Amino acid sequence: MEVIKNQQCPGCGKNTLELKEEDKDIEGFGKVYVLSMNCSDCNFSKCDIESEEEKEGSIQTLVVDSKKDMKIKIIKSCLGTIKIPQIRMKIEGGDSSEGFITDVEGLIEKFEKIVEKERDSAEDPSVKKSAKNLLKKLWKIKLGDVPVKITVEDPTGNSAIISDKVEVKKVGKK
Repeated sequence: MEVIKNQQCPGCGKNTLELKEEDKDIEGFGKVYVLSMNCSDCNFSKCDIESEEEKEGSIQTLVVDSKKDMKIKIIKSCLGTIKIPQIRMKIEGGDSSEGFITDVEGLIEKFEKIVEKERDSAEDPSVKKSAKNLLKKLWKIKLGDVPVKITVEDPTGNSAIISDKVEVKKVGKK
């Protein structure tokens, strides 16, 4: 792992930013670089994933229909977008988005945290009830009782679902 310390932070402007680059070899995808920035002063942070080899942009779709599928690996670059249409939730790609490596279960847990935060901050009882129902559905998805479709879109090809079950549609780079 390569680490560069005392860089200027884009958040606070102080020389308290630490840059890290780590190589990881992901079975079924290849070598990736995990790039991160963290400021010890203002807590600014940013993370991205970049494939060593240039890949075609793609839209990848996975139908999750068993508890076993919870261990399927998902790679999301900052430009990748992840959608679960059945629960009307997505993690958008873009400049302010984070890259990460997780599995389906970890992705569902990210969505649970978003819904829990919304539930806990809501004053409207109907919003609280909707959040509670969505959390129940997410729990059933994690048990493998409710099948869902997960889509990962990335025009750069740096995002992927690593599974024999995935459908891949190639798209041109934007």
